Amino acid sequence: MQSSLRILRRAAPLLFSGLLAAMLCTGAARPAAAQTAGGFSGLSGLGGAGGLSGISGMGRSDGMGARGGLGVGVGLGETGAYGASSTTPWIPGAGRPSCSERGCPGRHWLNGRLILHGGAAQIYAARGGGNGNAGVPRGEWRFVPDEVITEFVSGASTQAIDRLARRYGLHKLESQDFSLIGSAIYRWHVGAGRSVVNVVGALSGERIVASVQPNYVFTLQDQPATEAKQGDSAQYVLGKLQIEEAHRLATGKNILVAVIDSQIDAKHPDLNGAVVRGYDALDSVEIPDAHGTAMAGAIAAHGKLLGVAPDVEILAARAFDETPRGAKGTSFAICKGLQWAADNGARIVNMSFVGPADPLMERMLAAAYAKDMVLVAAAGNAGPTSPPLYPAADPDVIAVTATDSHDALFAMANRGAYIAVAAPGVEILAVAPGQSYDITTGTSVAAAHVSGVVALLLERNGALKPKEIRALIMATAKRLGPAAHSSDYGAGLVNAYRAVMQANASPAGKNAQATQ
Repeated sequence: MQSSLRILRRAAPLLFSGLLAAMLCTGAARPAAAQTAGGFSGLSGLGGAGGLSGISGMGRSDGMGARGGLGVGVGLGETGAYGASSTTPWIPGAGRPSCSERGCPGRHWLNGRLILHGGAAQIYAARGGGNGNAGVPRGEWRFVPDEVITEFVSGASTQAIDRLARRYGLHKLESQDFSLIGSAIYRWHVGAGRSVVNVVGALSGERIVASVQPNYVFTLQDQPATEAKQGDSAQYVLGKLQIEEAHRLATGKNILVAVIDSQIDAKHPDLNGAVVRGYDALDSVEIPDAHGTAMAGAIAAHGKLLGVAPDVEILAARAFDETPRGAKGTSFAICKGLQWAADNGARIVNMSFVGPADPLMERMLAAAYAKDMVLVAAAGNAGPTSPPLYPAADPDVIAVTATDSHDALFAMANRGAYIAVAAPGVEILAVAPGQSYDITTGTSVAAAHVSGVVALLLERNGALKPKEIRALIMATAKRLGPAAHSSDYGAGLVNAYRAVMQANASPAGKNAQATQ
C-alpha cells in the first residue's frame, strides 16, 4: 500500500492536470461516471487490482489535444493497471469491448483506439482523429532494435516523407499497400545512435505521420522437438477430438487455410499436394523448418500421419525466419502474410505464434475478421503468470490452449479469460522436414488442431460466420474445469464430431449442449 501511495504522489501532477482537462472538455458529470462504470477513464481500483486508466485531452492539436488525445495509464493497483472499474471478466466472443463497459484485462480503449495494457506505470499516446500515435509501453523490448513502422496521413507528398526521413536519419527498407486497412505502411531502418523508443516518440508529433510503432517481434510456440521413429506412437489427438467420426461428415475439402509460420516442407509425403500456394514475406533463403511443417501436418497430413482436416488446401505464408535464438517474425512480415492470405481467399488463418500487443496487427486482424476470415492463434507457452499474449488475446481471435493425453493442462500454457478452448498439444507426433517425424509440444500445435476443426465446420456449412464458429466450438467442447468457462481451459476440450454435427444448426450452435 505504501508503494502505491508513493507512485500516486509522483504521478499526481500529471493525473490531476489530465483530469482537469477532461472535465473542461466533457462536463462535470464525467467524474461521477468514472467512479461507477469506468466513465471516461476508469478512476477505480486505487490500491486494488483495477489501477488507473488513461485521461485524454491536453488542449492542443499537435497530437496532445482534440485531434490526437493523450492517454495516460499508471498502475496504482497491486496487479497493475487493467483500465477498467468493472470486475466482470471479458469473455471471448462478446465482441470488441470497451473497458468502461466491461472489464477487459490488459487493454483500454479511448476514442476507438487501444491505449493501455496491464503493467505498472505504463504511458501510451492514443491515436485520435489526427496525428496522435501509439507509443511504446514502458518496459517493452520485444521489437527489432533498429526499425520503426509508419503510416502517413492522406495526401502526404513523397517530398515531405523524404524530408522527414532525412531529418530523423531513417532509411526506407520497404513499403506496401495493405488493402485490408486501406493504407500504405512503411518500414524504416533507424540510424545509429538513436533508439526506437525515442524515434517513435518524436515521429508521433509530426503532422504527416498518421501512426508510428516499433516493428514488434513474435515467436513460434512449441517446445524443442524430440526425434521420433516413424509410426512409433499413436496419434491420441484423433481419438480425443473424435476425428474418425467427424471425417464421415467432412474432411475440409476445398477449404483454404492460411498458415502464417516458418517455411513448410511442402514435399513431405504426408503433405503431398496440400500446399497449393506459397508466399515469402522475407528476403532470405527459404529452408524448410520443423515448426511450419508440423503445423501444416497437424491440419492437413494424409499419409503415415492423419491431420484433422486432410483435404484442406494450405496457403503457406512464410513470415518467420530462423535466428540463433529461434524462429522470429516481425509485425511487418506477419501483416504482409495476413494481406496475402486475404487476397488469396483464405477462410481460416492459423497463427501459432505470440508477441506483444501490436496496433498495426490489431487493425489487420479486425479487417480480416470483417471479411469473415476465422482467426485462430496459440495462447502462448509463457506460463500461468504471463500477461496476455497476442494475437491470441485479440477479441477477434480464437485463443487455444494445450492439453495432454489425460486432458491435463500443459504446465507452461498461458492462462486468462481470453482463452476460448483447449486442444491436444502435449507430445504430439508431428510431420517434420526431410520425410521425417518429430514429437512436438505446445499451444502452437493445439491451435493448428483447432484450425483443422474450423475447416471441417466450414465444409459442412460454408455460411458460418467467425462469431458463429467460435460459439459453436465452445458450446460443443467437453468441459474440463469446474465452471462453464475457465481461465485455464476456456470452454473446454474441442470435440470435432459434436461440432460438425451441430454445424447446420440455425443459428450456429443454438442447440449445442456442452458436455458436462
